[in-house]
Amino acid sequence: MLLRTVRAAEAAEAAGFDDVWLAEHHFLPYGVCPSAITLAAHVLGRTSRIAVGTAVSVLSTTHPVALAEQWSMLDAVSGGRLRLGVGRGGPWQDLEVLGTGLDRYERGFEESLDVLLGAASGKVAAKGEHFAFREVPLVPVPRRRPQVVVAAGGPKSDAVRLAADRGLPMLLGLHAGDDEKAATVAAYGGRGEHVSTVLCQLGDSREQAVAAVRKSLPGWLSDGLGAHVTVDGRPGPSRDPHEYTEHLCEIHPVGDAGHAVATLETSLRRTGAAHVIMFVEASGTPEGTIENITRIGAEVLPALRVSTARN
Repeated sequence: MLLRTVRAAEAAEAAGFDDVWLAEHHFLPYGVCPSAITLAAHVLGRTSRIAVGTAVSVLSTTHPVALAEQWSMLDAVSGGRLRLGVGRGGPWQDLEVLGTGLDRYERGFEESLDVLLGAASGKVAAKGEHFAFREVPLVPVPRRRPQVVVAAGGPKSDAVRLAADRGLPMLLGLHAGDDEKAATVAAYGGRGEHVSTVLCQLGDSREQAVAAVRKSLPGWLSDGLGAHVTVDGRPGPSRDPHEYTEHLCEIHPVGDAGHAVATLETSLRRTGAAHVIMFVEASGTPEGTIENITRIGAEVLPALRVSTARN
């Protein structure tokens, strides 16, 4: 799985993508990457042009100063190609195993975010509920401000306020359609360099692309949703994988190239997002993923870039 991800990133660079983003999960049978920034380091070393982002580094289970140190080091050696997506995560067993606790998840995200941003400015001290330490300099010294995006769960999420107050763009989730994303941007206070996550699967027709997604995605979703274990016994995520697959096919660019371009143009206009990142692995096979990346690069990205430049 991890080698497939690296090969997909290399294919994305060859296909002309601007960036590639890596997810982070613990103790789950899908997305087997427990440290997005570690995998990002490897991908940065295997590529030369493409930017690499974490989507996301989970602040509830990570020390923000350690994350800032890793960002600064990788920023220096990659020439500024690392993007840092951060999020609160979930109430999963990770909190127990990694020792940060449920309280860091429920009440510590704002403090963690501020410690991270402070450290990334070059020096940081803390006198808070979750972090307390004397001022220390960040080593290596940051060469620039980090490009941070904050995962926002929806218009009522506290992360929206936190991002807006700090002038940080949001990362808008795969689950949300244009209406919810637009409402989230409105709650933020308007347009910005927000990043919208979509599922993009190309085929010679919409029917062919939808069939490819229907064939593999429900099984992947079933394994993933059922594997989440909460730290305190509360119910985990519950959603019918077949209905969710149909929902994703309906709201995202799943179809031929013309359908994909039109859907993306409409979504960017309606939501107020400035950038799109794509889940491209929905076919379920390494060969299908590489083919999808290559086709998106040849058939979708050029037209989308012309459209966004014009608007």
